[in-house]
Amino acid sequence: MPKVKTNRVKYPEGWELIEPTLRELQAKMREAENDPHDGKRKCETLWPIFKIAHQKSRYIFDLYHRRKEISKELYEFCLDQGYADRNLIAKWKKPGYERLCCLRCMQPRDHNFATTCVCRVPKHLREEKVIECVHCGCGGCASGD
Repeated sequence: MPKVKTNRVKYPEGWELIEPTLRELQAKMREAENDPHDGKRKCETLWPIFKIAHQKSRYIFDLYHRRKEISKELYEFCLDQGYADRNLIAKWKKPGYERLCCLRCMQPRDHNFATTCVCRVPKHLREEKVIECVHCGCGGCASGD
Protein backbone atom coordinates (compact mmCIF):
# COMPACT_ATOMS: atom_id res chain seq x y z
CA MET A 1 0.00 0.00 0.00
CA PRO A 2 1.28 3.50 -0.79
CA LYS A 3 1.61 6.04 1.97
CA VAL A 4 -1.31 8.35 2.48
CA LYS A 5 -0.18 11.95 2.09
CA THR A 6 -1.58 14.48 4.47
CA ASN A 7 -1.52 18.24 4.28
CA ARG A 8 -0.59 18.64 7.90
CA VAL A 9 2.40 20.84 8.46
CA LYS A 10 4.54 20.09 11.47
CA TYR A 11 5.35 23.39 13.16
CA PRO A 12 8.76 23.74 14.80
CA GLU A 13 9.28 24.57 18.44
CA GLY A 14 8.67 28.24 19.19
CA TRP A 15 5.95 28.69 16.56
CA GLU A 16 3.42 29.54 19.28
CA LEU A 17 5.41 32.69 20.09
CA ILE A 18 5.33 34.21 16.61
CA GLU A 19 2.05 32.80 15.30
CA PRO A 20 -0.27 35.55 16.67
CA THR A 21 1.79 38.31 15.07
CA LEU A 22 2.00 36.50 11.74
CA ARG A 23 -1.75 35.79 11.78
CA GLU A 24 -2.43 39.47 12.49
CA LEU A 25 -0.20 40.51 9.59
CA GLN A 26 -1.92 37.98 7.30
CA ALA A 27 -5.29 39.45 8.26
CA LYS A 28 -3.98 42.94 7.43
CA MET A 29 -2.70 41.60 4.10
CA ARG A 30 -6.08 40.09 3.27
CA GLU A 31 -7.75 43.38 4.17
CA ALA A 32 -5.30 45.34 1.98
CA GLU A 33 -5.89 42.98 -0.95
CA ASN A 34 -9.67 43.39 -0.70
CA ASP A 35 -9.54 47.15 -0.09
CA PRO A 36 -11.26 49.14 -2.85
CA HIS A 37 -8.87 51.19 -4.95
CA ASP A 38 -11.25 53.88 -6.13
CA GLY A 39 -9.59 57.25 -6.57
CA LYS A 40 -6.06 55.89 -6.30
CA ARG A 41 -3.44 55.89 -9.00
CA LYS A 42 -2.71 52.52 -10.57
CA CYS A 43 0.65 52.22 -8.80
CA GLU A 44 -0.79 53.23 -5.40
CA THR A 45 -3.07 50.20 -5.15
CA LEU A 46 -0.16 47.82 -4.40
CA TRP A 47 1.64 50.01 -1.87
CA PRO A 48 -0.15 48.66 1.26
CA ILE A 49 0.56 45.08 0.14
CA PHE A 50 4.27 45.85 -0.31
CA LYS A 51 4.43 47.51 3.11
CA ILE A 52 2.82 44.57 4.89
CA ALA A 53 5.05 42.05 3.09
CA HIS A 54 8.07 44.15 4.13
CA GLN A 55 6.80 44.27 7.70
CA LYS A 56 6.43 40.46 7.88
CA SER A 57 9.90 39.89 6.47
CA ARG A 58 11.45 42.48 8.80
CA TYR A 59 9.71 40.92 11.81
CA ILE A 60 11.18 37.47 11.12
CA PHE A 61 14.58 38.92 10.20
CA ASP A 62 14.79 40.87 13.46
CA LEU A 63 13.70 37.91 15.56
CA TYR A 64 16.44 35.70 14.15
CA HIS A 65 19.35 37.99 13.29
CA ARG A 66 19.04 40.88 15.73
CA ARG A 67 17.25 39.62 18.84
CA LYS A 68 18.11 35.90 18.39
CA GLU A 69 14.76 34.85 19.87
CA ILE A 70 13.88 32.10 17.39
CA SER A 71 15.76 28.98 16.33
CA LYS A 72 17.34 28.41 12.92
CA GLU A 73 14.81 25.65 12.32
CA LEU A 74 11.88 28.02 12.90
CA TYR A 75 13.55 30.73 10.79
CA GLU A 76 14.04 28.33 7.86
CA PHE A 77 10.46 27.07 8.29
CA CYS A 78 9.12 30.64 8.00
CA LEU A 79 11.16 31.24 4.84
CA ASP A 80 10.13 27.92 3.28
CA GLN A 81 6.43 28.47 4.04
CA GLY A 82 6.48 31.97 2.52
CA TYR A 83 6.00 34.00 5.70
CA ALA A 84 9.05 36.09 4.75
CA ASP A 85 10.85 37.00 1.52
CA ARG A 86 14.15 35.06 1.38
CA ASN A 87 15.68 37.29 -1.32
CA LEU A 88 14.86 40.54 0.48
CA ILE A 89 16.35 39.22 3.72
CA ALA A 90 19.49 38.18 1.82
CA LYS A 91 19.88 41.79 0.64
CA TRP A 92 19.39 43.16 4.18
CA LYS A 93 22.46 41.20 5.28
CA LYS A 94 24.69 43.05 2.79
CA PRO A 95 26.22 46.45 3.60
CA GLY A 96 24.34 49.34 2.02
CA TYR A 97 21.03 47.47 1.81
CA GLU A 98 20.08 47.31 5.50
CA ARG A 99 16.95 49.42 4.96
CA LEU A 100 15.93 48.23 1.48
CA CYS A 101 12.14 48.44 1.06
CA CYS A 102 11.62 46.07 -1.87
CA LEU A 103 13.67 44.31 -4.53
CA ARG A 104 12.17 46.31 -7.40
CA CYS A 105 13.76 49.50 -6.10
CA MET A 106 17.27 48.23 -6.77
CA GLN A 107 16.74 46.61 -10.18
CA PRO A 108 18.02 48.88 -12.96
CA ARG A 109 15.80 47.30 -15.61
CA ASP A 110 12.68 48.74 -13.93
CA HIS A 111 13.86 52.37 -14.05
CA ASN A 112 14.75 55.06 -16.54
CA PHE A 113 18.39 55.36 -17.60
CA ALA A 114 19.24 51.95 -16.03
CA THR A 115 19.65 53.34 -12.51
CA THR A 116 18.02 52.50 -9.18
CA CYS A 117 14.90 54.02 -7.65
CA VAL A 118 14.80 57.55 -6.28
CA CYS A 119 14.10 56.20 -2.79
CA ARG A 120 17.63 54.70 -2.78
CA VAL A 121 19.20 58.17 -3.00
CA PRO A 122 20.26 59.57 0.43
CA LYS A 123 18.10 62.46 1.64
CA HIS A 124 20.94 64.99 1.71
CA LEU A 125 21.65 64.37 -2.01
CA ARG A 126 18.06 64.77 -3.23
CA GLU A 127 16.79 67.87 -4.98
CA GLU A 128 13.25 67.21 -3.75
CA LYS A 129 13.10 66.52 -0.04
CA VAL A 130 9.77 64.67 0.03
CA ILE A 131 9.42 61.82 -2.46
CA GLU A 132 7.49 58.58 -2.85
CA CYS A 133 8.73 55.56 -4.73
CA VAL A 134 6.48 54.66 -7.66
CA HIS A 135 6.83 50.92 -7.04
CA CYS A 136 6.15 50.57 -3.31
CA GLY A 137 5.44 54.04 -1.86
CA CYS A 138 8.69 54.14 0.13
CA GLY A 139 9.82 57.57 1.32
CA GLY A 140 13.48 56.63 1.38
CA CYS A 141 15.40 53.46 2.11
CA ALA A 142 18.99 54.54 1.56
CA SER A 143 21.35 53.33 4.27
CA GLY A 144 22.87 56.77 4.80
CA ASP A 145 19.61 58.41 5.90
